[in-house]
Amino acid sequence: MAVLHPFKAWRPTQETIYEIACVPYDVIDTDEARALADGKPNSFLHVIRPEIDLNPEIDIHADEVYEQGSINLQKVLSSGLMTQEEKASLYIYRLIMDGREQTGIFSCVSVADYDKNVILKHELTRPDKEDDRTRHILTQSAHAEPVMLTYKDHGKVNTIVHEVMKTKPMFDFKADDGVSHTLWRVSSTEELVGFFDEIPSLYVADGHHRCKSASRVAEEIESKKIQKDSNEYQFFPAVLFPMSMMKILAYNRVVKGIESDFVFKLESTCKKADYISATPKEAGHFSVFYSGAWNTYILPATNGFAVADKLDVSRLSEYILQPILGIQDQRTDKRIHFVGGIRGTVELEKLVNTGKADIAFSMFPTSIQELMDVSDAGELMPPKSTWFEPKLRSGLLVHTF
Repeated sequence: MAVLHPFKAWRPTQETIYEIACVPYDVIDTDEARALADGKPNSFLHVIRPEIDLNPEIDIHADEVYEQGSINLQKVLSSGLMTQEEKASLYIYRLIMDGREQTGIFSCVSVADYDKNVILKHELTRPDKEDDRTRHILTQSAHAEPVMLTYKDHGKVNTIVHEVMKTKPMFDFKADDGVSHTLWRVSSTEELVGFFDEIPSLYVADGHHRCKSASRVAEEIESKKIQKDSNEYQFFPAVLFPMSMMKILAYNRVVKGIESDFVFKLESTCKKADYISATPKEAGHFSVFYSGAWNTYILPATNGFAVADKLDVSRLSEYILQPILGIQDQRTDKRIHFVGGIRGTVELEKLVNTGKADIAFSMFPTSIQELMDVSDAGELMPPKSTWFEPKLRSGLLVHTF
């Protein structure tokens, strides 16, 4: 069974919600964060990307960065810009992007559930990113941003969600990117918590590193016997969406450094599709941008037997990345970079045309069924296999411990 844990969230006031709420830390780099926060001293970007307030030359993993993040969080919490709820609560969070609605439950979930695989993973995490998020959480004594989880649809849960949405929302605003965000407080949490006792598994959609970091934080607090006023460090915030509402975009790849015979080896391995498109039209197809042009190919069937081996991203690695490009570990090889599908294929062309990459791979999206199948089998996908939209807004509800 899955644990829902109501919490006493810190939230913006009605007057400050628009100036505080921001995009999550992992969809932008430091330069983009600095530009977005320019002229916005109250943006939550100062908490989740605190390096923007320091010398541009600073290492983003320097001690000063983590200390600045803690200073910035305490500043916003003590300034009157945010207020803490008097009662532990659950919330309903709706996002609308391009006319498509996605509504979930904003709650805390259990580190123990993550450790015991009630919360199922589908990707390996990178140690450097784990270390970074773990330090931020420990230094701030807060989980500043929620992760995104999904679960198999449950009729009784859906009924409660729809009833709550008939009440007056706490917040209802449209962000600069055109995505609408609406948040309702659940007046009585017991029934909703009880229904999640009937849900055997939750699935990580977005936020693998934050999940793992929350687990590491709890482990460190307990192993070092760090004194805390409560056990809130054993929980971390998440928005849980029914699977029927989830949409996955492609997660594309670019590579720097290829041999002159790359195309010969590629076409000796993969057949060309009967069409050319920057975006592949079906599963099993992928497109390549090289020397100023797109071509579309068909991936061979896998030689593996695992569920994850059948994924397009796995077969790309099996037949192209490893044998032809020599990329054995996508988590550590600095020649490969990942580009979320929301940025489009124009971004892939730009990276190649400006020399930041030599070749780009445009993928067909992994499906939610594939995510569930891999997770249920206890297997893992290659890194950066799924890109979910719309993204959760940061700074709406903050969990401190």
